[in-house]
Amino acid sequence: MESSFLTAVFLPLALFTVMLGMGLGLRLDDFTRVLVYPKAVIVGLLAQLVMLPLLGFGLASMFPLSPELAVGIIILAACPGGPTSNLVTYLARGNVALSITLTAINSLITVVTIPLVVNLAMGVFMGEAATLRLPFVATMVQIAVITIIPVAIGMALHHYLPQFAAQVERGVKWLSLALLGLIIAGLLVQQRASVVGFFAQVGLVTLALNLAAMALGYGIALLAQLDRPSVTAITVEVGIQNGTLAIAIASAPTLLNQPELAIPAAIYSLLMFVSGGMFAAWSAQRNNSEKTLVS
Repeated sequence: MESSFLTAVFLPLALFTVMLGMGLGLRLDDFTRVLVYPKAVIVGLLAQLVMLPLLGFGLASMFPLSPELAVGIIILAACPGGPTSNLVTYLARGNVALSITLTAINSLITVVTIPLVVNLAMGVFMGEAATLRLPFVATMVQIAVITIIPVAIGMALHHYLPQFAAQVERGVKWLSLALLGLIIAGLLVQQRASVVGFFAQVGLVTLALNLAAMALGYGIALLAQLDRPSVTAITVEVGIQNGTLAIAIASAPTLLNQPELAIPAAIYSLLMFVSGGMFAAWSAQRNNSEKTLVS
């Protein structure tokens, strides 16, 4: 699979499918639910948009990474949430409405924050070696096109053709996972000469980002004295990143077009399903135990 075909065809298709699938499950109420859960939404957004990038910078500075891989970690930290976090929240018996609301609002805000965070990371870690920057306005427009438009199409289908949207939503989500798998496999094959070294270099730091972000979400939600389902939702939302969007930012021809920067997101996307599944199983089991004790 050629790199250009992977990034020019499969990557946009995968991201479009992911965001379309997210839109099929959204309503306008999901954007205005901040009025219902103001405290929980503000806590979640603060953790995702401010504390998570700071965590990424801290980990990228602590671990002995090449400048390119360090920037790849920051790109990942700048892409919070995604449809996977909504699924994990559901499996973990968390507040799914809150999870969806955070994902929906983030899809709008990160259009602005991603180019700011990524350009800062390239300046910090690559310095004079950074021959490319994300043009702020052009990047905002491109991210909006590849994220907001498919979400809007999905929402329109949900609103005007609800039965059709419900029928195809599950299939679209499975298709998005299959396409993400192809992209990850393609990136790893493309970098096959260095893949073992990449795993050795960024496997631990991506796992640390995943687990530390979940601990961050859990801790800040507890400090805010939120109810348990909301704590679960924020833990997942902060801990599970949008790997597909991070890969697109790093390797899409119209954005950074540097596949090496996408390696952390590719490896992370494999690890997050394990950690997310384990957390969901633990959280669901804990809820069942509490219900048994109450009854």
